[in-house]
Amino acid sequence: MQAIINGRIVMPDRVVTGQALLFDEKIAGLCAPDALPSGCAVIDAAGQYVAPGLVDLHIHGYMGEDASDASAEGVRIMARSIARNGVTSWLPTTMTVSKQQLCAAFDNIRTLRQESRTPSWDGAEILGVNAEGPFINPARKGAQSGEHVLLPDPGFVLDFADVIRIVTLAPEMKGGLDFIDTLRSRTDILVSIGHTDATFEQAKAAVEHGAGHVTHTFNAMTGLNHRAPGAAGAALTLPVTAELIADTFHVHPALFPLVAKMKGEKLCLITDCTRAGGLSDGEYTLGGQPIFVRGIECRLADGTIAGSVLKLNSAVKNLLDYAGLPVWEAVNCASRNPAAAIGQANKGTLEAGRDADIFLCDDRFAVSRTILRGKTIFMDI
Repeated sequence: MQAIINGRIVMPDRVVTGQALLFDEKIAGLCAPDALPSGCAVIDAAGQYVAPGLVDLHIHGYMGEDASDASAEGVRIMARSIARNGVTSWLPTTMTVSKQQLCAAFDNIRTLRQESRTPSWDGAEILGVNAEGPFINPARKGAQSGEHVLLPDPGFVLDFADVIRIVTLAPEMKGGLDFIDTLRSRTDILVSIGHTDATFEQAKAAVEHGAGHVTHTFNAMTGLNHRAPGAAGAALTLPVTAELIADTFHVHPALFPLVAKMKGEKLCLITDCTRAGGLSDGEYTLGGQPIFVRGIECRLADGTIAGSVLKLNSAVKNLLDYAGLPVWEAVNCASRNPAAAIGQANKGTLEAGRDADIFLCDDRFAVSRTILRGKTIFMDI
């Protein structure tokens, strides 16, 4: 048994002080610091936040690697590196690339998902794949490759139903609603509305058929207008979980309070990070296309926004700064809410019985230690 003392423990509905957090591979609960079990190993948080491990549902790359490369070592590097940001579980996210590349990437992640559940794994746990495309609308492809866009094909997804957790769909494309019907009746894959030119009415129809999520809200979709609410209006008002890239560039921070108020427990912070994440400004690639990174901005040569270099702990701090939320609610948006969106009841909170996925950070959300199922996978020394 281990215990973390002298911390501000972030629970789903409050921050607890004056208690110790007990855990082994699972969270055992809270107790008084003077009532620790005999022989318990003690970690002194020294006043830091003790928070549930973050869950990144949408991240393409980091430290020069990309999930679509189908490189086993590349995904391992990503898993180890994002642990530095308090991330304990994640969905490696693919792009609209060729079917051959997608199959290779899915197979690679399927194997590594099993590896990430073993005691020797030293990075964030892989929960499956987020397939961002190829079933998108070319008119809203953003930084995705138009040559590999396909009409909705549930058969292709069913072949990888054991590993795909989220798939993005433009529901207005031919066969879009049938695609949703098939996946909802035969799998537990979360269908996400994104890269779409859908009207509000078309997005609402998709939700009525079973779509339950929205890909990077406001970006690569029809915008919010008082006479035509579009997919953005659907994301805000319908009962779906909604992603937000809270880097203050993809979405103006003045809108963070609105999104947080409208979505509540259905708001999921994501990074949409590219292989440039964690590296210096310069030229990189995304989905086979060159991207140019300057500060928090990633763009194609023609100026199209192309992913981010956001860290998920920074997204939490940005939401905290601009949305006026309590700490626990901002943390939920990157832990409890995304875990719930993909049915991971054992992740995302420090409640008893959940996996002991924990990170320690200061008031700026700079991470000092990350723990996965009771094992330290990152420590700032």
